[in-house]
Amino acid sequence: MGNTIKTTLLLGLLSGVLMVIGQSLGGSNGLVIAFGVAVIMNFGSYWFSDKIVLRMYKAQPVGPEHRLYQAVARLSQRANLPMPKVYVIPDPSPNAFATGRDPSHAAVAATEGILRILDDRELEGVIGHELAHVKNRDILISSVAATLAAAIMMIANMARWAAFFGGGRSDDREGSNPIALLATIILAPVAAILIQSAISRSREYGADAGGAAIAGSPYGLVDALKKLEVASKRIPLDANAATAHMFIIKPFTVSGMMSLFSTHPPTESRIRALLGQS
Repeated sequence: MGNTIKTTLLLGLLSGVLMVIGQSLGGSNGLVIAFGVAVIMNFGSYWFSDKIVLRMYKAQPVGPEHRLYQAVARLSQRANLPMPKVYVIPDPSPNAFATGRDPSHAAVAATEGILRILDDRELEGVIGHELAHVKNRDILISSVAATLAAAIMMIANMARWAAFFGGGRSDDREGSNPIALLATIILAPVAAILIQSAISRSREYGADAGGAAIAGSPYGLVDALKKLEVASKRIPLDANAATAHMFIIKPFTVSGMMSLFSTHPPTESRIRALLGQS
């Protein structure tokens, strides 16, 4: 299944969950209120994401004399993108991300750690990946997914407090199933997080493929991912969970059932996809 089609279906599924839980638990008013609050919260973050995230990680701007800037300039021209702002994060953990509401307001940031361990070819693979996120407008897509998921969790919280205080919709009190209500309150937010994580993983595969095309070869990114998988575990990044999806490799180690909530696919799967292996 194509990445765009998969993302569209997942967003549709997330919207469907929102509609079902909104109507069954919060009613039309609850749905509108929760969705409105989620829109304001997440698109405020989307509009100012570059400033918020860069400040959070103490990113410092660099100019044309810097190796990172030069790599971004080369690949931006190759990808026919406006030149993003370029930042270095003073952190020994190897990682990188792109942010900004659109290609004309983009920024690419990399840690001091990633610049130390990657050669120029590997660095270009990473930068290509980040520029593919910019070109695909993945910040917008992740903001839409976050808005829908946040609205679902708000409605579930509203219903939880209403049930706790004995409230609820008067027209639904008779014949309502308290077990089904409790299951919906608990399971709907879990479903929202699962779908949101699946969207993030899908966009990572898309950025890998797009980044390989921008760099001209998948091998730089493949070798970079191998190094990053090992080095990021040795020197983990003290990252905010809300920004984990932005980085090229997951800042947190997850395994078992928790991998379902991971914002990134397994590195081995990403490498196989880049090399065209099943």
